[in-house]
Amino acid sequence: MEFENSWGNPVKAEAYSKLEFPNTYYLAYRDLPEILAVHIQGVKAIDFGCGAGRSTRFLKNLGFDAVGIDISIDMLNKAREMDPGGEYQLVTDGNYHGLGSHEYDLVQSIFTFDNIPGKENRTHILKKLGELLKPSGKLICLDTNSEMYTRQWASFSTREFPENKEAKTGDIVKIIVTDIDDPRPVEDIYWTLEDYKKLFASAGFELEAVYAPKGKEGEPFTWITEKEIAPWIIYVLKVG
Repeated sequence: MEFENSWGNPVKAEAYSKLEFPNTYYLAYRDLPEILAVHIQGVKAIDFGCGAGRSTRFLKNLGFDAVGIDISIDMLNKAREMDPGGEYQLVTDGNYHGLGSHEYDLVQSIFTFDNIPGKENRTHILKKLGELLKPSGKLICLDTNSEMYTRQWASFSTREFPENKEAKTGDIVKIIVTDIDDPRPVEDIYWTLEDYKKLFASAGFELEAVYAPKGKEGEPFTWITEKEIAPWIIYVLKVG
């Protein structure tokens, strides 16, 4: 079954561009300021897979000099519309020559590898991202916990796809984002924590830290599974 990036079209780009930090998405961003403060020295950043620019604007609001890059022109058009003063560049997989070499303190990747198929392709892209980093630079990679695809969440539904329970690393899984106006299912690439660790090692990265943010009592959201299981995993990586 061939993978199709669900976000690479104008309809999804329009729907996704309206999304900020609701419900389960809040947990992706809640702890990032502290994580960045602990692990990142300097302010020069690349936001890899920036989409409609939400994650790039997030970095800029924290004081980073951030450039958003993406393979989807539809997403970049929305990013430029919402942030006319920002810098957003169209790239192709693994081709980042126009960005310079070993110049960045941070490469941030939020949800991006959920939409990148193939171990070899992922490894190649990670290696090329590593070449953007200064010797002291870090890659912050936030992606979906593999347990996401078999449970219900404040922002997502998977009950429509019982076949997700049989998924193995590299397989296509489906999920419905309930926080946007487009109810069509999204396709992601299933990848386990242990296989992410193997992937990072094969691309020449060392794992500096792993974070698994869960929902807490008193937060202004109606958690479903978020207090028991972290929907996202945040990896802090340095080039080995």
